[in-house]
Amino acid sequence: MGRFVPLSIPNFEGNERKYVDDALDQGWVSNGGAYITELEEKLAEFLHVEKTAAVQSGTSALHLSLIACGVQPGDMVIVPTLTFIAAVNPVRYQFAEPVFMDCDDSLCMDPQKLHRFCENECVTEDGQLKHKATGKTVKAIVVVHVFGNMADMEAIMDIAQEFHLKVIEDATEALGTQYTKGRYAGKFAGTIGDFGAYSFNGNKIITTGGGGAVTAKDPTEVEHLKYLSTQAKDDPHFYIHNEVGYNYRMTNLQAALGVAQMEELPEFIHRKQKNYGLYQQLLQEFSGGTLLSFREGTSSNQWFYSLKLDMEKLQGKNMRDVITTLQERGVQTRAIWGLIHEQLPYQDAIVYEMEKAPYYSSCILNIPSSTQITDDDIRFVVEQIKVVFKSGI
Repeated sequence: MGRFVPLSIPNFEGNERKYVDDALDQGWVSNGGAYITELEEKLAEFLHVEKTAAVQSGTSALHLSLIACGVQPGDMVIVPTLTFIAAVNPVRYQFAEPVFMDCDDSLCMDPQKLHRFCENECVTEDGQLKHKATGKTVKAIVVVHVFGNMADMEAIMDIAQEFHLKVIEDATEALGTQYTKGRYAGKFAGTIGDFGAYSFNGNKIITTGGGGAVTAKDPTEVEHLKYLSTQAKDDPHFYIHNEVGYNYRMTNLQAALGVAQMEELPEFIHRKQKNYGLYQQLLQEFSGGTLLSFREGTSSNQWFYSLKLDMEKLQGKNMRDVITTLQERGVQTRAIWGLIHEQLPYQDAIVYEMEKAPYYSSCILNIPSSTQITDDDIRFVVEQIKVVFKSGI
């Protein structure tokens, strides 16, 4: 087999095996054990928050956050359409209705359109935002920091305050991204809104295999979410349960992996930023597209790198052709997600002023972003991209 550069793979250069073996030796492999607590403490320390709760996935973190926001059947939640579908599915878990919002050039939710929707399509009654056409209550906004790029949280938080909305930050791709300037200087993605969700899936900047975490502005909320994640046990000896709970707690084996990964997180972020800089340099004069930047006034974890392709230069070929040809040439890439409002389960949902998301959905290519990628690998990737565009596939 010839040379192959994968898109994004986990990095186990530290104490992962040592800590997992220790958890096995102790016999604590399920949702109890010291590594879970240690991971929660390390994550809280890193994020400069009081508490976090380690859970089964980023999806479960979002679901618990929606529950804590009081989202009920028939309520509305404003969500992006340009994101992975797991950011939206938990809205339906609560039998609530998503309202799909467009993105801006950052690929994150467009705050101007968000404000127009709240101002023109809704009315405030008794401290709640009501959708004029349906009479339904709009409860919350789910804001995704796409590919580690911080959404415009200053504008979004102002809108949330004006219209009495809760804010759930989907920081599943943005662990380590933070503001460096402005009102939220020093604040990390996931710690600005009412709730923040993180993912430790296999391709994220740190991984526990599967798994995630949730934090909240109010630390008592974190304790309640932790309680819900362990089947809401009020008396573990006699199995008393006063609320509907969920099997959402992270296992100790996963947490052991996570503790080791947290030790390496600063180095992983450094590598992501360094590698992005080299891509930026090598693609500066590439006529076939543009490497997307990250928001000014922030320090991004630069989890995924996005190339906006000039599709007109492909002589009638499409994104699938680009991906297939690059794969054959030893470079794994992927397209950005299909728009969620176009997916079968959501085709009857409300969609507001959709303009930029369809454009970006058609022309964004994610390129190899692993922390193990070498400078030589990056040069190889760029060379293959240029060859593909020069040949017109």
